[in-house]
Amino acid sequence: MNNDPALQHAIKGAQEKLDAHLREIIQWHFAPETGCPFWLDWAQKAGWDPRKEIRTFADMVRFPNFQDEWLRDLQPEVWIPAKYKGRPFNIFETGGTTGMPKQRIGWEDYKVDYSEFSERISDEHFPRNHYWLMVGPTGPRRLRLAIEHLANVRGCSCYFVDLDPRWVKKVISNKQFEQARAYMDHVVDQATIILKHRRVSALFTTPKLLEALGEKVNLYDAGIRGVFCGGTTMSPQYTPS
Repeated sequence: MNNDPALQHAIKGAQEKLDAHLREIIQWHFAPETGCPFWLDWAQKAGWDPRKEIRTFADMVRFPNFQDEWLRDLQPEVWIPAKYKGRPFNIFETGGTTGMPKQRIGWEDYKVDYSEFSERISDEHFPRNHYWLMVGPTGPRRLRLAIEHLANVRGCSCYFVDLDPRWVKKVISNKQFEQARAYMDHVVDQATIILKHRRVSALFTTPKLLEALGEKVNLYDAGIRGVFCGGTTMSPQYTPS
């Protein structure tokens, strides 16, 4: 264990900031003036007040695990904080391969997240005032708006090639591998057409699609200088040379 006084002081300070921020969050979600119907109702049924009993991050064990079914079964209105009542919201989805997808709502969070992210990526590899291309799930997903906002924050716009992961998962689960491959080829063909006819410097895609694109076109020669990859885990084999 490192007993350096400066390090211990920094750790203690960080912990205090984390706990103070947590108390602010708890206050927001469980105060009648600001909280949403779901958490206010939850606290009433639980019989204890998180505003009084959650003081540090370690106290979070008092809460049970969050249930995915809450996002599938309940109407979006139960998640609207009182402070946001009457304000239109975005609805984002995930899952739903074999049934009702999980839905969550939001307002400006993706803009805040990706504005901050923009300050942490290299201008050399993600040049400002250059176009982006997103090849991946768009539709009702937060990521679609987030990538477009990232391109806008950096001074330009974004082209899109959509991918429906629910359909891909469905045909794979049915062992229709040829159909899955044909669909991926279709998506990759659309992306290569954009790269051929438009000036694009930054790419967002999934690891598997990145590998498929790299087999079809030399991304650097096509103008790509930076790749933002996400959606699934990524191993070294997906990194194009």
